[in-house]
Amino acid sequence: MTARTSHIFLVLSAFLTGLVVFLGVFLFATGQLGSGSSGPSAIGGPFQLIDQDGQPITDQDMKGRPFLVFFGYTHCPDICPTTLFDVSEVMRALGKDADRAAALFVTVDPERDTPAAMKDYLSSFDPHLRGATGDRKAIEAAEKTYRVYAKKVPTDNGDYSVDHTALVYLMDKQGRFVAPFSLKRRPEEAAADLRRYL
Repeated sequence: MTARTSHIFLVLSAFLTGLVVFLGVFLFATGQLGSGSSGPSAIGGPFQLIDQDGQPITDQDMKGRPFLVFFGYTHCPDICPTTLFDVSEVMRALGKDADRAAALFVTVDPERDTPAAMKDYLSSFDPHLRGATGDRKAIEAAEKTYRVYAKKVPTDNGDYSVDHTALVYLMDKQGRFVAPFSLKRRPEEAAADLRRYL
């Protein structure tokens, strides 16, 4: 095997390995892998948390309108604020229909993300975006319900970041999982997609 052929083989192997890992994570996160029940219905279900105003919020409160769910945290440097900005743009593009939809930001870092911290953070985004926090046990239960991966990663300065699933979940009026919601399109296109479930 020549050096060039060997190099091509290594690059191809690395690409295929990355593709397999990506697909595995995607299928697990969307409930299509690693569960006794198959299909998207494995995502979503009961949760009992606290919103940014310190009020209880459950899965029952979200029913009656389609809603988007995103798990993240307020100290997230890039993915979370970008995603919440994009969700805000979708809500803006919905216009008056935004009152007939909802969006929920669930923290994966309840130790730092108190209701007050969530309220301050969410003040930069669309008012239809509701925050949810709680104690560690309640957050882990919600993560399990939505098949979210989250793990603390220590940083050099003694602090930590959190690796987490970065999918936006589209739920229907009954609180059933529909599909991962793509924000990689114009807000008007994403809003038109969400409007189909109103």
